[in-house]
Amino acid sequence: MDIRGLGYVTVLASDLERWRSYASEVLGLMVDAAAPEGALYLKMDERHFRLLVLRDARDGYGASGWEVAGQAAFEQAIAELQQADVEVVRGDAADCALRKVQAVALFQDPDGNRHELFWGPCQDFRPFVSPAGVSGFVTGAMGLGHAVLPAPNFARCLDFYQQVMGFGLSDLMKVRFSDDPAEPEKRIHFLHCNNARHHSLALFECPIPSGCVHLMLEVAALDDVGRALDRMHASGVKLSATLGRHTNDEMTSFYMQTPGGFDLEYGCGGKVMDWQRHTPFESTVVSHWGHDFSVGRA
Repeated sequence: MDIRGLGYVTVLASDLERWRSYASEVLGLMVDAAAPEGALYLKMDERHFRLLVLRDARDGYGASGWEVAGQAAFEQAIAELQQADVEVVRGDAADCALRKVQAVALFQDPDGNRHELFWGPCQDFRPFVSPAGVSGFVTGAMGLGHAVLPAPNFARCLDFYQQVMGFGLSDLMKVRFSDDPAEPEKRIHFLHCNNARHHSLALFECPIPSGCVHLMLEVAALDDVGRALDRMHASGVKLSATLGRHTNDEMTSFYMQTPGGFDLEYGCGGKVMDWQRHTPFESTVVSHWGHDFSVGRA
């Protein structure tokens, strides 16, 4: 399956206005006024949106939207999912119109995480102008960023993403939430698709009620990260992890809570990969420095 990147994500929200203010005032995203009733288009580049917030009875992560190269790749991907006994539902005209794509198909992984395949995004090429002064987001061929999803049935999920969806292993990690050696380690595997981002997806061996561990957005400059950190504090948004620099993708970032109950990593300087020269490895530490996650659990 030839997945080019994480094209968009959908988010479920009981309060659209809360997401509107969080997205524009803290994240620095544009809110597209052309969204239909019950939805928000959150814009971060030349596309109409990268985050689609949908009114729902509950708050949480909706689905990961994976972009393929075109109609032939889309049909091939659906065939491969069906050959693996995955139930695939083709979106109707209303689904495509809402997502502004030529075609979309919906399915789930073995743990129930929701995914969408699509091709042919509609683009008006309207320039992105951040209401908070963000200089820009790193998207383009690398997609909007990455998502970390819960995978309690870890081995089965990992096999699904690698053998069916065609993701490759970037690196891996095992973590504990305490210093107690009796606490079982939780595995995290970082996976890449057909682009140069270190990982577009990661799997975490733990259930997460919101449906997502975190979503990562990458900005163009370190000052953009620092200013977002200031805006987060000024807006009263909860910090989930302090500023730090990761060992695997070299991202300098901090983590904060979203209105959806999952975290958002806001960072810059992510590694651009040459997959012909890369060898997967296991990180025994999360970061070179910083990233104190205890602040989020306090």
